[in-house]
Order: sequence, then C-alpha cells, then structure tokens
Amino acid sequence: MFDRHLPRSGGRFRSVAAVALLTVAAGSPAQQAAMPSHADGLVTRDVSGWLQTSTPTGRIDKGGPFFQSLGSNGRSCNSCHRQAEGWTISAAEVRKRFTMTRGTDPIFRPVDGANSPLADVSTLAARTAAYSMLLDHGVIRVSLPVPANAEFKLTAVDDPYDYASAQALSLFRRPLPATNLIWDTAVMWDGRETYLAFKPPMDAGINVGDLRLSLASQALHAVLGHEQAALAPSQSTLDAIVGFELHLVTAQYYDNQAGLLNEDNGMGGADILALQKFWIGINDSLGNDPSLDPFDPKVMRLFDHWREPDRSRRLDPRSMARAAIARGQELFDSLPILITGVAGLNDATGQTVIRGTCGTCHDSPNIGNHSVAAPLNIGIADANRRTPDMPLYTLTNIKTGQVVRTTDPGLAMLTGKWADIGKFKGPNLRGLAARAPYFHNGSAATLRDVVDFYDTRFNIGMTEQQKSDLVAFLSAL
Repeated sequence: MFDRHLPRSGGRFRSVAAVALLTVAAGSPAQQAAMPSHADGLVTRDVSGWLQTSTPTGRIDKGGPFFQSLGSNGRSCNSCHRQAEGWTISAAEVRKRFTMTRGTDPIFRPVDGANSPLADVSTLAARTAAYSMLLDHGVIRVSLPVPANAEFKLTAVDDPYDYASAQALSLFRRPLPATNLIWDTAVMWDGRETYLAFKPPMDAGINVGDLRLSLASQALHAVLGHEQAALAPSQSTLDAIVGFELHLVTAQYYDNQAGLLNEDNGMGGADILALQKFWIGINDSLGNDPSLDPFDPKVMRLFDHWREPDRSRRLDPRSMARAAIARGQELFDSLPILITGVAGLNDATGQTVIRGTCGTCHDSPNIGNHSVAAPLNIGIADANRRTPDMPLYTLTNIKTGQVVRTTDPGLAMLTGKWADIGKFKGPNLRGLAARAPYFHNGSAATLRDVVDFYDTRFNIGMTEQQKSDLVAFLSAL
C-alpha cells in the first residue's frame, strides 16, 4: 500500500502569520476577535466562519476546463461545484442564483436540474415549481433504469412529478464535493464511477491510477450528461479537470466563536489537512488495514490541545468555544452507539449489535470518510423518512416476494442485488459547514439535523449539551 498524498509544492506550508487580520472588539455578540482575509482567494466565507482551500501553487487557476462550458447548455463543472460551498453547492446559494437570474443560471436546466425533464420552465412561476427540489434540497435528478439482471422488480411508483418509471427512476442526489478527492474510496454516492469498487480492499483496492480513471470517467459523463455536450471532450481536457480536482484540499479554517482553528496547537485548516497520511484500509474498523495495525477508535485528533484551556482564559468566550469543539471531538471518538440494522455492516459482520462510535463508519484519521469502499444503508432512503416532495418506489424481490419501499435504491441500481437497496457511500467530513444540506438527498437542512437523525436512528439518548458540542466540532472540520 501507499501514502496517497500528492506533494504540496515542495512541501511549502502557508504561514498563518501571513493572514491579514481585522480585529473586532472583544466581547462582541458574535465573539469574532479576528477575521481572516486572503488576497489569493483561497479563503471564503461560510455560515460558521471561513473555509480554506489549499493548492500546490497557492492559487486557483480559473482558466482551466473545470470552469469552462464544454457542452450546449452553458454549464461547467463549476456550476455544481463552487469553492465557497466546499466545492459542491448549498441550497442557500442555489436560491440566491435563482433570485439573481430569475431561474436562468446554467444550473437551472431541465435535463437534470428540474424535478422532471418535461417540466414547464417558460415563466418565473413555472421555473420556481420545476426546480423546487434543487432550490429546497440542493439536489440534482439522476435518472437510472432498473438493471436488467436485478433481483427485484419495480411494482409501484409514487412520483409527485409524474415522470419516473422502471426505465428511468428519478433519484434526487446532492453533488459530491470536487475536493479532498485524494482520500476518496468510491466515486459517486452509489460508486458507479469507481474502478475496482467491488473487489475486496485487501485484494485490489483503489490506487492513484484507478482514482484518476474513475474521476476521468465521472468528468466525461458529466460533460455529456449534465452539460449536454454533443461530442466527448478530449483526453487532455479530462486530464486537466482531474488534475485540478486532485490538487484541491479543503477544510474549515476559522470559526466565528473559536477563531483560527490552527492556533494553540489546533490542527484545523486545509494546509494541515494536506499533510494527512492515508492509504486504502487505514484504520479500518473491520480489520482490513493492510498495515495490520488494530483499529484506533480515536479517529480525530485535531483539537486535543483545546480540551483544557489555560486557567487564566477558562472563562474567555473564545476558549469556551474551543473547549466545546474539543468536547465534540471526544464525543465523536468515544460516544457509545449500538449500531443495529445497518446493511453492509451488521449483516456483513454477522453481528446484530455492534458497539461502535461515529468513527466506526468514519474511520479515516482526521478525514472522516470510510477508508475502504463500504456502502452502507443507514435508513436515509427508507419510506418512513420520505417527504411529500420525494418519489417513492416499491420494489419486490422476484424470488421471495418481499417488498421494500424506498425513495432511492442506491447501490442496488448498479448491482441489481436485493441486499444493496438503500446503500450509499459515506462522504468526507472535512469542510462540512459550507455545504448544507446533508445526506445524499439533502434531507438534513443543518448539522443539528444530522446529529438528531443519528440520535433517533440509534436511540443514543444524547443530551442537549452533547448535541451542541458535536455540532461545534462538525462545524470546525
């Protein structure tokens, strides 16, 4: 195995001292004692503070094909992968674009931006209705047929937009971030662009060459599909897109309450993240780490030094905010979770109950994705979590007659396997604050909603303080 870490411009490490600070009076309502500003455009504002993107050159070249329209509808990769939104989109930012352009920005195209490709978009009112899923949840419609070899058949469709069928299920999914990809173990929510995704990690995991092929395939299909290009882009164009993406590293850099996340031995920010070691299977909770090291449940070590602030600063608002982040990190690493009913985990291990933590599934150290391609069904697409704006599909097992109702069959739309219904990959957790809403279908509007989901899904019984601390930590990633 290898350390999947791309060299960072001769190892150059951007100095925090180079950041210009605008000092705000201590004790202000927002408790913002310092506001960073970068002339190079690598730091952008988000709801929790400031997000940082690191590149080998110390700048973002917007002259490349990632930012160019390569098709017929005005879109580019950047239409759905925006720097300030963690290189994806946020529902809030999409709504701003809709308001500013009256729904004519290139992201608003019927091909997959509308609830149905047949939707009326002739007037502002019609566009408001047609693009409601994109506006409300930040999702793009993915159209996939039931596989010919599927172990199930589609026996009923409840589609509020009167379009979906067995030939083209309407699956509403969030664009995944086009950053931090050097740590990806699956490309796309269902892994459909991932080379070697279904081979055991100890046998043939994804190496750098495979990742490049996977991302090139994803870029090709995005240009032909999302951008509606008549001709495939050249290999050199695809290589340039992939090369640009693979050198992006993004993380929260500054917190409104806690300040700079790399002060006082904190390890926040993209520059530090860019140095993080990784290999396929690192710290895998199921024992697939090729180093043979045992799983370390202490997955996150970013803010260890913030647990006990200096006594003289213990009641300082900034120190209190940092202590909350440190408590949240400790909860992430150690809060007991009785994991039950998770397809891909409980059934794969033969354990009805797994005594785990957040790190059981988010096991890559200081990164937070799963270190092997391990799609799981945590219940996000279950019928009991369906909202009226989501299509609902009834699937029937051809052999057993068993019935499942779901808003998205997930991996099963690729493999055709009954056991894969509702399985999705777990995304990288860095830069979370900038990219609401959350989960594959944008069903969690805030990080607090994410925490509430897990609390109820696994009957954890978190206190309000614990939830608040976890949100503080997740917001600082």
